Amino acid sequence: MKPVRFKYFAPETVAEAVARLEEYGDEAKVLAGGQSLVPLMNLRLARPGVLVDICRIPRLDEIRRNGSLSIGATARQRAVRQSDEVAAAAPIITEVMRWVGHPATQSQGTFGGMAAHADPAAEIPAVLLALDAELVATGRDGERAIPAGEFFSTWFTTTLAPTEILTEVRIPASASQSRSAFLELARRHGDFAMVGAAAVVELDEAGTAESSRLTLCGVGDTPVRAHGSEEFLVGRQLDSATMQEAARMAAADLSPPSDVHASSEYRQEVAAVLVRRALEQIAADT
Repeated sequence: MKPVRFKYFAPETVAEAVARLEEYGDEAKVLAGGQSLVPLMNLRLARPGVLVDICRIPRLDEIRRNGSLSIGATARQRAVRQSDEVAAAAPIITEVMRWVGHPATQSQGTFGGMAAHADPAAEIPAVLLALDAELVATGRDGERAIPAGEFFSTWFTTTLAPTEILTEVRIPASASQSRSAFLELARRHGDFAMVGAAAVVELDEAGTAESSRLTLCGVGDTPVRAHGSEEFLVGRQLDSATMQEAARMAAADLSPPSDVHASSEYRQEVAAVLVRRALEQIAADT
């Protein structure tokens, strides 16, 4: 299959890219790595009349660490996976990148593209939610920082305005005692997760949880936070009974979809297992 005819623009500034989006309105789509959009276009499931390619915009692919971690929207997934700055500031991102796609797709796919595509089965949205990240949108009126909890609105949909571009992902500095883990179950390596679980827990010197964030992917129309389990963990040590109960609570609040890959009941059961194992991994690392 081939896509329908379209106009192609490769702006050299964010302002120029935004201007193109304003000029063409609903006809226009932002192109970054193209690993999701181009296959949809080839199948004619997506039919944009205009593509605005942002990958030639200077500095939009930079990875910087100055207290917090900044990952430019067009940073290639492979570059994020191999970055020493990412590994030092947010090791869970380095860990999760080994689950994402394949070497060929990681060499072209962008970090921001994974977030903006908003696939509820994708790993990165769940991890950004667990890290309390901010996603920076740039439009005609300048920048605005959107908390990850407000960025993903439903299936393949974000709160980006039609004339805004995701330009940066900001991840706050973590405490020295913060521990994290990510696990998923997929049919094959590189496939989207049937269920994935991310855990970020801040522990005091005695090993008691001072804060926790647990998120899941593949179980709803957006990444899901397990608020009840997070509250339950605070003030407790990660012993076997505590981790088992937190995992049970996380799964109990879910209503996962059923599809050809897995039933709702199976996803709910797997979610509990993955949350428990992620917490066990954190406990073993302390």
